[in-house]
Amino acid sequence: MAMSGGKDDGSPMMEMNTTPLIVVLLVLLIMFIITIPVQTHAVKLDLPVDDPNPPPPPDVDPIKNRLGITATNQIVWNDTEVSLNQVKQYLAQTKSMVPEPELQFQPDPIAAYLYVDRTLAVIKDSGVTKFGFVGNEQYGSFNKAARMPN
Repeated sequence: MAMSGGKDDGSPMMEMNTTPLIVVLLVLLIMFIITIPVQTHAVKLDLPVDDPNPPPPPDVDPIKNRLGITATNQIVWNDTEVSLNQVKQYLAQTKSMVPEPELQFQPDPIAAYLYVDRTLAVIKDSGVTKFGFVGNEQYGSFNKAARMPN
């Protein structure tokens, strides 16, 4: 059933009705928009991951290093037990640094003299120039009260 829009003579309308065409195009456009995946503009970065086992701190501190001997005669470098050969390697590394880091030596009061002497010999042989004893106040009394005659 055709409807006449402008002429009264009953002749068929010669213009194309574009309303259904527009509706179909709009429906297709909406379907097209829905089916296309959302494009994200992202920059791919490898972010650092929190490692449950972080790497150990560097063995040689560039500022100062603590070398100690415990009461059980264990050699300790920056709170880590080491051997005398490792101490030699660490001292060689500190000697090559510019500026040379300070070496702080702190033996336990009841550590065996033999271990302290060997460690001091290794330090002397390494040629370290920035060296100091730490904790000398623990030897301040030297058991004077125990040696005093009554």
